Amino acid sequence: MDILYTLIPLSVVLVFLIIGILAWAVHAGQFEDLDVEASRIIDDAPPTSPRPDPTPRDDLDLDQDAQPRDKPPSPAGRGRSA
Repeated sequence: MDILYTLIPLSVVLVFLIIGILAWAVHAGQFEDLDVEASRIIDDAPPTSPRPDPTPRDDLDLDQDAQPRDKPPSPAGRGRSA
């Protein structure tokens, strides 16, 4: 009988959680235009426009030896203890 004091509130919380997730999905538009997505799976044609390649960002420096642009170069030996 004591387990009911745990299971009933737990099930109520679970129901509210499921209702909240469903409400979020409806509000976020997850269920909009279901027919197009269903027919897109069946369609054999490739997409009309491929995804564009991501453009490289200027603030990323792929050279591992280079210092980050927002920080001044540190003097040699700094941060090392003798």
